[in-house]
Amino acid sequence: MGRNQEGFSYVIALFLVAALAILSVRAMENTASKEQRDREAELLIVGQAYYVAIRLYYENSPGVVKAYPKELVNLLEDARATKITRPLRRLYRDPITSSAEWGIIRAPDGGVMGIYSRSNRKPFKVAGFPIDMSSFSSANTYQDWKFSYQP
Repeated sequence: MGRNQEGFSYVIALFLVAALAILSVRAMENTASKEQRDREAELLIVGQAYYVAIRLYYENSPGVVKAYPKELVNLLEDARATKITRPLRRLYRDPITSSAEWGIIRAPDGGVMGIYSRSNRKPFKVAGFPIDMSSFSSANTYQDWKFSYQP
């Protein structure tokens, strides 16, 4: 009778270890997905902040001729008029790549017209964008999310 039951506990232990491994992998996948979704939401906020700052810089150009900032750092302090303004409080990092380097969209005059992430990852979010970001629905990568101001 004892001979037929040898190894049964070992099989149960192996089954439990396999089940625990599968559950652990699923939990890690869910955590990674949530982190990417959080970074994606942060990218939308940061990109919108740059968009607004570039728009303010452009629209507040003194005189008749409007100009884009030459570089992103110019958004930190706009001293072109008598009153200094700060369209952007600080330069933000790209939440997707965690890099300070952004893709730059240049205007015809050479100024900075917009930014985009340099990540070639596929976004989770594909719908539910505000009207001014509706083109993001057809994006294949985060590089296709262009935050650019065109008057």
